[in-house]
Amino acid sequence: MFKPDLRLLIVLLGLAVGLVTFINAVLSSYQTERDLLMAQTLEANRVYAAKQAASTELFLLNTLEQLAYSAGRLAEGWEDAAARMDEAERLSRLSRSFNAVTVHDRQGRIIATSSDGLAMLGLRSQGTVADDGHGQRSWVSQPFRGVNGELLVFLSYPVVDAAGQALGLVGGTLYLQQPNALHALLAEHYYRDGTHFYVVDRSRQLIYHSDAQRVGEQVVFHNPAVEAVLQGRAGMQRLINSRGIDMLAGYAPVPSAGWGVVAQRSTAQTLAELDELMLKTLRNSIPITLLSLLAIAWLARWIARPLRNLADTVEHWDSPTADEEVRRVRAWYFEAQQLQRAMQEGLAMLHDKLGRLSEENITDPLSGLLNRRGLALGLERLQQQRLPFAVLALDIDHFKQINDRYGHALGDRVLQHLAGLMRDCSRSTDLLCRSGGEEFLMLLPQADAAVAMRVAERLRLSMASMPSPTGTAVTVSLGVALWPGPPTPVAQVLKAADAALYQAKAQGRDRVVYAPTGEDSAAGS
Repeated sequence: MFKPDLRLLIVLLGLAVGLVTFINAVLSSYQTERDLLMAQTLEANRVYAAKQAASTELFLLNTLEQLAYSAGRLAEGWEDAAARMDEAERLSRLSRSFNAVTVHDRQGRIIATSSDGLAMLGLRSQGTVADDGHGQRSWVSQPFRGVNGELLVFLSYPVVDAAGQALGLVGGTLYLQQPNALHALLAEHYYRDGTHFYVVDRSRQLIYHSDAQRVGEQVVFHNPAVEAVLQGRAGMQRLINSRGIDMLAGYAPVPSAGWGVVAQRSTAQTLAELDELMLKTLRNSIPITLLSLLAIAWLARWIARPLRNLADTVEHWDSPTADEEVRRVRAWYFEAQQLQRAMQEGLAMLHDKLGRLSEENITDPLSGLLNRRGLALGLERLQQQRLPFAVLALDIDHFKQINDRYGHALGDRVLQHLAGLMRDCSRSTDLLCRSGGEEFLMLLPQADAAVAMRVAERLRLSMASMPSPTGTAVTVSLGVALWPGPPTPVAQVLKAADAALYQAKAQGRDRVVYAPTGEDSAAGS
């Protein structure tokens, strides 16, 4: 039967340790870089969308200023048809912002146009001037289909006489599917890394898209970025778009028009470069890995040689030189004992560090209480010991308002304040856990309903009466349930405590609600 020698074992051990360490380092690095890259992409898209939204807003305001200036000129020679035509042509040629410039009377008839819109003279505009009051103020229309089927936007400014009476309006038309200043502005900053953006109007219609074929398309799929930006909010988030693609999106509104700008890049494209980098790293590590294996083999031979000599001495026990050889081996053996002692001390230190690491692994760093992993271990231990326990589920009331008003730093101090009071109100055998956000759990082994309710009420009163880091009263709501022991599922009791907590909140917060178990009901009957 084959028995490996120490040299082979050292080589295998070195290989295993090196491989595990390398894999762990690669995976940890990949996860860290992945999170950082996604965060950077989200922020870049948010900034990009905000920049494009600001540029679009500035463009619209500038064009309205051009129309305002032209309206003043038109008012001076309103009755002169030639002057109206000249002003429309001047505005069209000077600004180059519009595909066409038109002048309308109070009834909405087109009475002057630039040279590229002469065919419209005498027509009555639809949905832009006549009866909706837009002739009384500057206006950016929602995109609509013109008589020629083109998707367009109409910007207008009222023309008023010296007495303030409305004479008509001057307007400019932007064709969204043809080249113009707005189209050039939106297309100017298009990224070459797979990032693209689009603009939607209030009706969720695409009025600009990096893919020109999609202009005019309706966004019917629920898109969180579109919903948020059309409500006037700017921000960023990861989402699934209308085509089922995982995207990293940033968005910003265009206030004057009610439009929304969304910049996005697919998550797959974002991570493709990182994946290629990790593969390159693996390839580059092969030579170093081979050199490391050679070094491990040489060191293994050097370390194993004294023990090999000891084995050879045992095999030649009847040799005349055996005594000398044994004596030498004994010297080496003494050194081996010293090394063994040093290794034992080293292992003791390692175990101590691992113990501290294990404690950190089950502890919430902010509150110092158990985290979800620690809670799971504690529940497992209580179930193994078949010890009944009470569950207190608690939640800080209106914690989001605390964060919004005072900031997350002070919100964290409020969490620490509650954690301290939980310790003050509990026994050393109780398990205290922060299960997430402002939600906490307390497990009270061998505590009945009366004890649990007293502890819950004491904690509630302490929290409400003691000064909090905010300087104002902060309250908690609590739900209490009991686990009587097998065969009642622990998950059922946790759910009952959570339900009682929500009932406490529904009843007005700052209170304790008890959720009776089946055993409680049976005892009461």
